[in-house]
Amino acid sequence: MSLFDSTPPDAEPAGGKRPLAERMRPQRLEEFVGQEHILGEGKPLRRQIERDELSSIILWGPPGVGKTTLAKLIARITRCEYIPFSAVLSGIKEIKAVMADAERLRRMGRRTILFIDEIHRFNKAQQDAFLPYVERGDIILIGATTENPSFEVIAALLSRSRVYALRGLTVPEIVTLLKRALPVVGLDAPDELLEQIAIYSNGDARQAYNTLEAAAAALGAGEGARLTERAVQDAIERKVLLYDKGGEEHFNLISALHKSVRSSEVDAALYWLTRMLEAGEDRLYIARRLIRMASEDIGLADPRALEQAVAAMQAVHFLGIPEGDLALAQAAIYLCAAPKSDAAYRAMGAASQDVEKTIAEPVPMNLRNAPTRSMKEWGYGEGYQHAHKFADAVTDMECLPPSLAGRRYYFPTDRGVEKRIAERLEEIRRLKGK
Repeated sequence: MSLFDSTPPDAEPAGGKRPLAERMRPQRLEEFVGQEHILGEGKPLRRQIERDELSSIILWGPPGVGKTTLAKLIARITRCEYIPFSAVLSGIKEIKAVMADAERLRRMGRRTILFIDEIHRFNKAQQDAFLPYVERGDIILIGATTENPSFEVIAALLSRSRVYALRGLTVPEIVTLLKRALPVVGLDAPDELLEQIAIYSNGDARQAYNTLEAAAAALGAGEGARLTERAVQDAIERKVLLYDKGGEEHFNLISALHKSVRSSEVDAALYWLTRMLEAGEDRLYIARRLIRMASEDIGLADPRALEQAVAAMQAVHFLGIPEGDLALAQAAIYLCAAPKSDAAYRAMGAASQDVEKTIAEPVPMNLRNAPTRSMKEWGYGEGYQHAHKFADAVTDMECLPPSLAGRRYYFPTDRGVEKRIAERLEEIRRLKGK
């Protein structure tokens, strides 16, 4: 028995009509909306499809941008057998069974496109199982993923595939799709309501279709029915934010927050912070990152920045959600307004380089404690100058190993408190030189 389903991929199921998003899948490449950077006239993927020269590819992009639709279109245009394969439901046994069937078809002169949804969910061993079949040409692999394939797809499979990055759909593109769907759901609608749905769908066409379908169901849409703002609001309920706390978007957003704080862009920082809070990010994770920003980008230009960040962390831990969120916002605002300095960060980096590149010299004798008589006899502590016994508590004792004597790592800026620190260090050097 063949594992290939002979039912056309777009056939109506026996149990009833399909969701609107399924019914609206385009049948021709010209009907596909969006992704002009790879599917426009003369673009690489379009040329591959039109010339029937397709190799294995990875489609990387957020939900609802057309990855599955594109795979089905490619199979239709190139007249290949199409097998949808779920990384969530399948294992090595299923992979081998499907591959054996694909190999038999190849010997009969028929090509097979294996579409793997959520390929990032396959572990290394499962991904390895595809390699020999991809190499022999038994299958054309089309993988779809919402995660960065550089991190989630094994190198051997990546080297045999071409990665195409798909972007979230624009508001005008989603409006175009919704206008096509209006006759299907039996509705008329003003452009402004379609734009509202498009904005709230956040670049996800499936989400837009689902919202329109829910609104139509609430209205009891029929001949001449018109979409209302109330129906749209009831269908939307709440904007769905693209966010995966373990995925790339998690790191993209925290990077945006960090760089906004570093750039003293208070409004941008509040926006990115709110995006993370609304998406359900762990509040203590945000607090830890604010503490890092206080040390890395402000440092001693405003020593209170670290105090504010630590206090925000304690407030979040004590108050929880949502009361603690205000403490995070307050800390972010303070960090944005604070004078900036990465002098401490650079100083530690410079010291780390010397630790890595130079010999680990013994601690000088004058800096060693001598808790026993023998250690005193061996010279431990000899030459140590106790600072409190000297004027201004400043000595001329060298505390670095001999090979690094006189080395400077910390170069304070002239911003905020660090300006006073720089003046004090110059005074210390002057006193040492006397």
